[in-house]
Amino acid sequence: MTTSAHRWELRRRNHKCLGVLTAVVFGMAGLAYASVPLYRIFCQVTGYGGTTQQAASVPGVEVERIITVRFDSNVSPTLPWHFAPAQPLVEVKVGESGLAFFTARNLSDTSITGTAVFNVTPLKVGKYFNKIDCFCFTEQILAPGQEMDMPVSFFVDPTIMNDINMGEIKTITLSYTFLRAESEEEKNAALWKNSYEDPVGWMAALSGGLPASDQFAPES
Repeated sequence: MTTSAHRWELRRRNHKCLGVLTAVVFGMAGLAYASVPLYRIFCQVTGYGGTTQQAASVPGVEVERIITVRFDSNVSPTLPWHFAPAQPLVEVKVGESGLAFFTARNLSDTSITGTAVFNVTPLKVGKYFNKIDCFCFTEQILAPGQEMDMPVSFFVDPTIMNDINMGEIKTITLSYTFLRAESEEEKNAALWKNSYEDPVGWMAALSGGLPASDQFAPES
């Protein structure tokens, strides 16, 4: 083989190798992005990681078992908001509709859009905790200095009574963390980056719940 032919063959192989590597990289990126909605669906169905459920209305059946629902709030350091529950807790019967309010105030001099992520603890109770209406279903926009009351209505599914692993549950903590809203591209880029740097945190983020440090904390 002549020198020129040899060089041409090496160049052809290099281009082929580059094409394969490019396909692999884009394929992995596609799988990562596709896994976001799939994993969220999985968490919503199973309650994994304390992911709560969504319902259109209460089941119409109440049980004489009282559950104390406590409320917890957090704000990302990148979001200049004050955010706190208006009440520390409420007591509800299993199957009864509960209502709570959180208050948010924009401390900055510009309008900011925030989005809330959430979970419940103990984590295993997520599949029985249903929200009917919640400020966390949509992004919230606050003008400079604006304060807003944000309601959440919920119930504990009566089927919890049939689960022998839930017999000791007397208190549920509903936690929210408000974050500065990002575009879908920014969210997916962050998830793709975190899948390498923090795999456990990546799985927690995909569920739409709290950061891994909160989601996977030992249950009390």
